[in-house]
Amino acid sequence: MSLKRIIVTNAKGGCGKTTITTNIASHYALQGRTVRLFDHDAQGSSLAWINRRPEDAAPITGVDASKNSDHRLTRSWQLRVPSETDIALIDSPAGTDITEMTSLFQHHDSVLIPVLPSPIDIHATAHFIKALLTTGGTRQQMIRLAVVANRVRKNTIMYHSLERFLFSLNIPFITSLRDTQLYAKAIEMGVGVQELATARNKTDKEQWAPVFRWLDTPVVTRTAPVTSIFNRFEQ
Repeated sequence: MSLKRIIVTNAKGGCGKTTITTNIASHYALQGRTVRLFDHDAQGSSLAWINRRPEDAAPITGVDASKNSDHRLTRSWQLRVPSETDIALIDSPAGTDITEMTSLFQHHDSVLIPVLPSPIDIHATAHFIKALLTTGGTRQQMIRLAVVANRVRKNTIMYHSLERFLFSLNIPFITSLRDTQLYAKAIEMGVGVQELATARNKTDKEQWAPVFRWLDTPVVTRTAPVTSIFNRFEQ
């Protein structure tokens, strides 16, 4: 089975990158896949989540990618992905320089961008996606992008504004994840929402299903024209 690399990123902090990353890791670990999670955020939230995982939970290996803790090792050696790894997940830090971000990309990576339903987040995400698609590293690596609406409350004016923005992009808008305390509970317990033994997470499992279908679909090496995506932001 070939290695699947998934990057969760957004220049805007507080958009739920760790929530997305840990739930994807949990899903694949439950499938019996060998999961390796690279936490590039200095706060180490994903690593802390792994350390809280119950002993009987499906194993996930964490890597502190925020710094080179052993100066005797090169960074490329420290961040190597062992051949037995099925899923390599990258939880990127907020505020990363776009050139540094694209240096993480490899051929056929899948990149998920979470965005919150607020004017500030919509504006920041629009510029972040534009920067990604107009940077040579992104085009040359032929990565694919998709967006996920996070912490949403449907039937609100702000959610409908976010929905219109996401549908205006010529990149996939996969799903909307609801605003629920189950995610905070799962983070505290070191599990994903699908691992919670409660009937209350049925809706969340349904909302996550499109994400996993997209991730498991073979990558098509086609990038939508940048001008067609961002003409409305140049007005």
